[in-house]
Amino acid sequence: MKWLDYGQIFNTSEYEIEYAKSPQALVFDDFVRIYFSACRPDNGKLISYVCFIDIDKDFQKIQKFSNNVLSDGKLGCYDEHGIFPFSPLKVDGEVRAYISGISRRVSVSVDSGIGLAYSKDNGDTFTRFGDGPILTTSLNEPFLVIDGFVRHYNGNFNMWYIFGTRWKTFIEGESPERIYRIGHAVSNDGIEWIKSNKEIIPNRSENEAQALPSVIKWNNRFHMAFCFRNAFDFRTNNRNSYRLGYAFSNDMIHWERNDEFAFKGTEPWASEMICYPNLFECDDKLYLLYNGNQFGRHGFGLAQYLQ
Repeated sequence: MKWLDYGQIFNTSEYEIEYAKSPQALVFDDFVRIYFSACRPDNGKLISYVCFIDIDKDFQKIQKFSNNVLSDGKLGCYDEHGIFPFSPLKVDGEVRAYISGISRRVSVSVDSGIGLAYSKDNGDTFTRFGDGPILTTSLNEPFLVIDGFVRHYNGNFNMWYIFGTRWKTFIEGESPERIYRIGHAVSNDGIEWIKSNKEIIPNRSENEAQALPSVIKWNNRFHMAFCFRNAFDFRTNNRNSYRLGYAFSNDMIHWERNDEFAFKGTEPWASEMICYPNLFECDDKLYLLYNGNQFGRHGFGLAQYLQ
């Protein structure tokens, strides 16, 4: 797979915000709306909140910026400490969003769940379907259900998401690190889900953490972009940091992984890390949004698939 790298198309410094994590596209007739999660400080930590930009279809001119998309989660709820990522979807002429909520814990750093929001103004603002998640922990997936990405294929809603497999302490006295893998669930209505309860993408090592799956049907085959890293020493060690992975499937059940086909990044701002991919189609072309160094602290970029 060959990619044309447009480079960085959104820079956080121009809007005085912290981070622009997990850019996800919603295509309109005359522009592309890209939702993402920015961060603000909260008692020495960060809370993620949702923003978007509208950009022309040449991906050159930003037409609109909004940081008033969705209210904060309520006290004690699964999304009390932020939304990341925020995944939009058009359904029957309306706009839904599958929202990944984060809540802090004591013994480990966080837990999470996947909720649902809807918009009555064509995606400008959203209201939660309810204060609880629609996909969360279960008997075989006891923590860290997050990163929901939903598309309607083969007569059903399909969600690709990640779930925690274990917390692991690598150095005695240090905080445990999380390991998570990609799963799949199906639904008739996009609200009630049936999980497959298994890892669907082969891992390269037992300590590999897979994140943020994005799936598109292109040329009669299903393609998945995701990111992966080592569970330990990944924040400052480039060798263990996030990189993009790639897998393909003919039936959404059996996936073959081949990271050689994944987008690699060509610019210094994404040389240390590349993460949080989003595949989308616009005017019969296939594009990929992605974050670079420091988990999207400086913005996001765009690449186009060349056939």
